[in-house]
Amino acid sequence: MKQIKLLAQYYVDLLVKLGIVRFSMLLALALVALAVVVQVGITLFLSGTVHDSDIVRSVFFGLLITPWAVYFLSVVVDQLEESRQRLTKLVAKLEEMRARDMELNRQLTDNITQLNLEIEERKRAEEAREEAMLDLENEVYQREKAQVELAEQSALLRSFIDASPDLIYYRNEKGQFSGCNKAMEELTGKKETDLVGLTPWDVYSEDVASKVVETDQQVFDNRVSLTYEQWLEYKDGRKAYFELRKLPFYARDGRRLGLVGFGREITERKRYQDALEKASQDKTAFISTISHELRTPLNGIVGLSRMLLDTKLSDEQLGYLRTIHVSAITLGNIFNDIIDLDKSDRSRLALMPEPVDLPDFVSEIDNISALMAEQKGLRFSLDRLTSLPASVKVDATRLRQILWNLVGNAVKFTKQGAVNVTVSCDVEDDMAFLQFDIEDSGIGIPQEEVSKIFAMYYQVRQGEDNLHAVGTGIGLAVSRKLARLMGGDITVDTEEGEGSTFTVSLAVPICESAVNTEVVSVEQSPLHILLVEDIELNITVALNLLESLGHTVTVARSGQEALDTFPTASFDLLLLDIQLPDMTGFDIAKVLRVSGKSLPPLVALTANVIKDKTEYIRKGMDDAISKPISVAAVTDVIERLALQSEVDNDVVVEPRLHQPATDMFETLLDLDMLTSYVDIVGAEPVYQSIAMFEEVMPDYLKILDSNMMAKDQDGIASEAHKIKGAAGSIGLKHIQKIAQKAQSPELPAWWENIDDWVDEIKEGYKHDLSVLKEWLDEYSK
Repeated sequence: MKQIKLLAQYYVDLLVKLGIVRFSMLLALALVALAVVVQVGITLFLSGTVHDSDIVRSVFFGLLITPWAVYFLSVVVDQLEESRQRLTKLVAKLEEMRARDMELNRQLTDNITQLNLEIEERKRAEEAREEAMLDLENEVYQREKAQVELAEQSALLRSFIDASPDLIYYRNEKGQFSGCNKAMEELTGKKETDLVGLTPWDVYSEDVASKVVETDQQVFDNRVSLTYEQWLEYKDGRKAYFELRKLPFYARDGRRLGLVGFGREITERKRYQDALEKASQDKTAFISTISHELRTPLNGIVGLSRMLLDTKLSDEQLGYLRTIHVSAITLGNIFNDIIDLDKSDRSRLALMPEPVDLPDFVSEIDNISALMAEQKGLRFSLDRLTSLPASVKVDATRLRQILWNLVGNAVKFTKQGAVNVTVSCDVEDDMAFLQFDIEDSGIGIPQEEVSKIFAMYYQVRQGEDNLHAVGTGIGLAVSRKLARLMGGDITVDTEEGEGSTFTVSLAVPICESAVNTEVVSVEQSPLHILLVEDIELNITVALNLLESLGHTVTVARSGQEALDTFPTASFDLLLLDIQLPDMTGFDIAKVLRVSGKSLPPLVALTANVIKDKTEYIRKGMDDAISKPISVAAVTDVIERLALQSEVDNDVVVEPRLHQPATDMFETLLDLDMLTSYVDIVGAEPVYQSIAMFEEVMPDYLKILDSNMMAKDQDGIASEAHKIKGAAGSIGLKHIQKIAQKAQSPELPAWWENIDDWVDEIKEGYKHDLSVLKEWLDEYSK
């Protein structure tokens, strides 16, 4: 079967290859030949011989049959071939369709696989989505919870911020407010919504805003926090002192967003600081008073010893008296130093070098030192190892203080033996190099203590058997400080149990011989002088001095006695002690000045050292001199003032009309305005105005106090102007005048007086109101 298929295929291939004509001819020949062969074969088989006629007959029948057979076969083959080709095409199409189906199947399979994958992915995505939804729901819940907590924390923080009494605010890079707390709203008088977007220039006064902007810029430029103090003003005019702190704040990416500021009111602390400062001033005044009380008997010693020096005395008495006189003067100078130390920082002392007779100075040291040693039963000697210049320029008081301190210590720590002082001087050009050696035979100082003895408040302890501190512990420290201030120094050479030697060395300029300026001989016309003094010793000294100069003296021992005595006689000069039992000398001068009478020169007597007479002149005096009064000071005052003045005690007092005859009313009230006003509208409107004045005055004074603490000149003047207007509207002339001064910063020494003026307003307005009510009650009867 397979062979037949091969032959058939071969047949068809040959037909296709040769073509139907050539294939037909070839097939016809093949058939003829086959017919001949078959005929010959059959003939041979049947007859055994082949004749030509058999061959021709075979060929003839073959030629006759072959074309039809070939044609038929060719047609069949051709149709078969066409069928085969169609079949081949069909098969090809089927193959193509199969391939396409296979491709489609493959794609379908892939799609199914992909779809399955997508389904799986979608399942997983759905699961993930569900999980994400759960997470999202949880996150939303957590966020909502966090937002609620944040809102609560923000509200809590905001409540803390708003509840804080401190200022809290934010400003952006442009200097505009971005937010604030309630305290800031109260300060500025603006709500936070109104404050946002405004700059300090829109909120504060110009001077405050300039400071705020300046410090803001410092924070921005230096990128650091800044703390400072500043007065700020509330909308009602009240000022408060704040400690302000500012610092920059940044975004997470490092961008600077602006600054945040905090402000804590420290007005009370400022008030306490001012109170402490005032307490320090009061302490200074107390020390000054104590010093004055101590100088009162000391002035008597100085004055009486000065007068005794003019009497006949032995040389020994004269030496002792001169020592008393110089010691008293020096002690008085030390009292003045105590005041100066208390007013300063207790460490800065001013030197006042003057020409000093050096040999006399050494003799004074010899006299006083010998007396000190004699009182303890010790031997004393002072040796001049070299010649001394006649005069040097040095602060003799300070040098005495140093030497007497060292000699006093030598005597104090020497139980038996001697104290010796040696003085030497080397002269080079115009400088004298002085050296004082104070040697004692006392207990000495342990070497480990030598470095400590010049420390402030260090106290030496005497021996092992007597372990107690001796002295205040300031003498050596102050002495060395003074010596170094004078350009010198103090050194010590000591051995425990063998004594000590303290050496003072300093260089001072040589000058011309010192002149005694105390003795002045002046001839003056006799004057009638009113001396106002309450200390008998001072009175005795002054009387002797003034009467020795040929003047007549009337004494008043109190301020009231002086005021009562003054109109009874014609005086050429008034000497007024500053501190009296009932009033001050300034009070007397004030009363006399406002009296309108012609006055003689008013000269203050003070126990303090006078470095500047401006304060005395401002308070009504013509001049001032220190006690104990000296001949030179009195004669100078008399020459400059008393002999050039004319006394006129005649005063014409015009009668007052339509008012109570009381000087107090005239002094305190504007009676012309009040009488005309009451005559026109009656007393009731005045009472109403007084009630209104009493209501607003505490607020005025509260704001005035805050401005005083802030030392705000403009604020003080502004409030004083309000008080002046209010006082003037109800006729308080005295308060109006004081307020007029307080509102006038251009006045000389305004800052020096403003405290007194404000105190006078605060303390006096209620009294003046009571006087006004009293006058109004009497006048409206």
